Amino acid sequence: MMMMVDPELDALRREFLTEACEKMQEIAKALGSDRDAAALERVSYLAHQLKGSGGSYGFQRISTDAAELEKAIERLTGGLPDGAEDEIQKRVGSLRSEIDQRTRELAGM
Repeated sequence: MMMMVDPELDALRREFLTEACEKMQEIAKALGSDRDAAALERVSYLAHQLKGSGGSYGFQRISTDAAELEKAIERLTGGLPDGAEDEIQKRVGSLRSEIDQRTRELAGM
């Protein structure tokens, strides 16, 4: 079966991935050494945005990983830190990897 290529959708998907990459840089910075409640709130907000828009552009894995990142941040800030830190690192790595991979795929079209 041949895939239909929609140049307009691909342009929007590239734009989303560029913004997702910028959000990941902000997430990494917020999770750095000066982490505080405001930084965690910002990470949760950015993860929520990625969760919502990832699926809209057909990037289900980005949406799923972002949802899990958001949940882990909520556990951490809600006083249930058990395993949350590992989950945060895992999901951040997975998101970065997925965004990079999808960016390369779209660039190759």
